[in-house]
Amino acid sequence: MNRAVTPSTIAPPAANYSLAVVSTAGSSLIHTSGIVGTRPDGSISDDIGEQAIEMWRSIDAILVEGGFAATDIVSYHTYAVIGHDLTSVMAARDMYLAGHRAASTLIPVPALARPYWLVEAAVIAAR
Repeated sequence: MNRAVTPSTIAPPAANYSLAVVSTAGSSLIHTSGIVGTRPDGSISDDIGEQAIEMWRSIDAILVEGGFAATDIVSYHTYAVIGHDLTSVMAARDMYLAGHRAASTLIPVPALARPYWLVEAAVIAAR
C-alpha cells in the first residue's frame, strides 16, 4: 500500500499533490515514458489545457492496460512549455486524479521534442 508523507514541520505542498509517497517493498511498478496530448487519430490541439486532458486520458489507458489505476500513481513529472497558462494543466491533473495526491514536479521548459507538443508527463505507479 502506498502512503503519503507530509511532515507537519515543513511547508505544505503548493497545490494538490503529496510531498512524498512511500511504496511497500515488493510492489508491482509501472513507469511510463513521457506521454503527450496526441489524440488516437494522431491529431493534437493547439491548446495546452486540451493537450493536458488528452495526455491524462492516455496515461489512464496505459495504466489500465498495465493493471493499475490513477490511485496507484506515486509520482509524476510534468513538463510544460513556458508562456502557456499552467492553471489549465493543473486543472486537467486535478480532474483526472480526482483527489488522489501523488508526489509531483511541474517543470516549465522552453520547448518539447516537437514544436506542437505543449505538455508532457511521465508517471510512476505502484500497487
